[in-house]
Amino acid sequence: MGLSKVSPCVTGGHRMGDSKVDMELLEKEYFHIQSEIESFDEKSLTIKAWSVTLAGAIAGSSAFTDNKMVILFASIVSLMFWFIDGAWKTFQYANYRRIVEIEDFMRGDIDNIVNLQIAKSWNKSYHKGGTHRLAKIMLWPHVILPHGAMFIFMLLVYLSYSFK
Repeated sequence: MGLSKVSPCVTGGHRMGDSKVDMELLEKEYFHIQSEIESFDEKSLTIKAWSVTLAGAIAGSSAFTDNKMVILFASIVSLMFWFIDGAWKTFQYANYRRIVEIEDFMRGDIDNIVNLQIAKSWNKSYHKGGTHRLAKIMLWPHVILPHGAMFIFMLLVYLSYSFK
C-alpha cells in the first residue's frame, strides 16, 4: 500500500496530500479513537459499580421498613443507571464508524480518506441511530447486566408484595 491513497483536500489551512505526515496523522487519529473507545468501557464499569452499590443499598434498606415502596425506588434507580449506561454506549458506538473507515482505507478497500474527521464522523454516526439504536444497545447482554436484571428482579419483588 502506497502513501498516494490519501486524497488531497484543504482542512484548516493544511493541505493534505501524498505525504508521510498524512499517514502519521491518520494513524494517530486511529489510535486516539481506539483509546476513546476503551475509556468508554472504563466509564461503563464505573456506572455498573455505582448501579449495583446504590440500588443494592436501597433495596437492602427495605428490610428495615414496612414500606415496600423502597424496593420500587431501588428498581427505578437501576432503570436510570441502565439508561445512563446505554447512553454512554451509544456515544462509544458512534466512534466505530470512523475506526471502520480508517481500517477500510488501510486495507485498501477504499481509495480516499480525509484526515482529522473525528467530530464530523462521530456526529453523523451518533445522529443516524437515534432512539432505535439506544433501545438496541440497552438490550445487549453486557449493557442489560446488571441494571436490567436488577430492575426486573426488584420490580417483580415489589409487585409480589403489592398483590399479597
